[in-house]
Amino acid sequence: MNTVVVGAQWGDEGKGKLIDILSEKCDVTVRYQGGNNAGHTVVVEDKEYVFHLLPSAILHKGKSCVIGNGVVVDPKALLAEIDELAAKGLKVSPKKLKISDRCHIVMPYHRVLDGLREQKRKNKIGTTGRGIGPCYADKVTRCGIRMVDLLNPRVFRAKLADNLREKNETFRKVFGQKNYKLEKIYKEYLAYGKKLKPYVEDTVLYINKEIDKKKKVLFEGAQGTFLDIDFGTYPFVTSSNSIVGGVCSGSGVAPTKIDKSIACVKAYTTRVGEGPFPTEFTSKQNDFIRKKGNEYGATTGRPRRCGWFDAVLVKYSVIVNGIGELAIMKLDVLDGLDKIKICTGYKYKGKIYRDFPTDYEKLVKSKPVYETLPGWDKPTTKARKFTQLPVNARNYIKRLEELLGVRVKYISVGTKRSEIIMR
Repeated sequence: MNTVVVGAQWGDEGKGKLIDILSEKCDVTVRYQGGNNAGHTVVVEDKEYVFHLLPSAILHKGKSCVIGNGVVVDPKALLAEIDELAAKGLKVSPKKLKISDRCHIVMPYHRVLDGLREQKRKNKIGTTGRGIGPCYADKVTRCGIRMVDLLNPRVFRAKLADNLREKNETFRKVFGQKNYKLEKIYKEYLAYGKKLKPYVEDTVLYINKEIDKKKKVLFEGAQGTFLDIDFGTYPFVTSSNSIVGGVCSGSGVAPTKIDKSIACVKAYTTRVGEGPFPTEFTSKQNDFIRKKGNEYGATTGRPRRCGWFDAVLVKYSVIVNGIGELAIMKLDVLDGLDKIKICTGYKYKGKIYRDFPTDYEKLVKSKPVYETLPGWDKPTTKARKFTQLPVNARNYIKRLEELLGVRVKYISVGTKRSEIIMR
């Protein structure tokens, strides 16, 4: 059974916890897109681990983790992450971690260009400034530097020299910045390549061989469906395909080999950065839920914007991803609320829309149509069975199932591994 876990909102849905739980029963876990602009937080025995590039399954013994070809890798950040785990007593060996030789490399000029472009924009995107977008742009314009290039000094030098000829013109003439020196970057990144070489291989062959051996493979997405470059709230999106479809191009595994897709959603909605957010709370409610749910970005530390559950949004995700099961995360954050709202439609110019709109203006100016359910007083954190949840909490879950047309299989009621209900 090969399974994909994706986020069905704007990312930060709690995928890290679910992936950590599911990966215990899988043999291989594959990250297939994004870069260190994403973060997964896992709490094990009161210890918190934050992952940016490494799959969170790295915490399990005897499991293999893969960084697929669709991921863009900042080698400095990846090595720091490996060292950080080693300092906590978790050695990441080449047997445990495999990196695709086709991964594109985030270079220093990508990070700087990311920030400079954002400064120039009137309508800010809200980029993390990690250089992810410019790196993917180089990939598409066919001037990117790949992991395999770092292992070949002659090829790497030639490609870097070519890139700097073009990049330095841009930095100097458009942004008034100094030139980048070839030798400094060349030596620094060649050294990263030597350190990462033991981990690098053709992961397409590795993953498919494991599937042929009937091993269980888990594919983990970063960000969420509505940050997808094609299907998200463009242009306030990431630079890769964060949907289930991204698995194939980001790992080299055929769609016929994917057996199940699970979507993670929060019991409410959050997003980081700029962009439309129809169900966003008022500032007072925003502050309350943010504090209660510790809604700050795992990668950037930025405060997340919070709002009611948007069934219009998630229903579209279910369609795009072919979702078979849902995981509702952070249900406990809603404990103690008198009333809970679910958005079931958008009202624009007197008309109610039940499908998610593509038009930016329509999305920004729409007013959410809410259905209000009674809240619950009793805490949910100690529930380990669905029947142990307060009646109104169960009714909330059942209503979401009705609206979305998908069964809720997992319900998270806390940050720890054990604080989850499996139906």
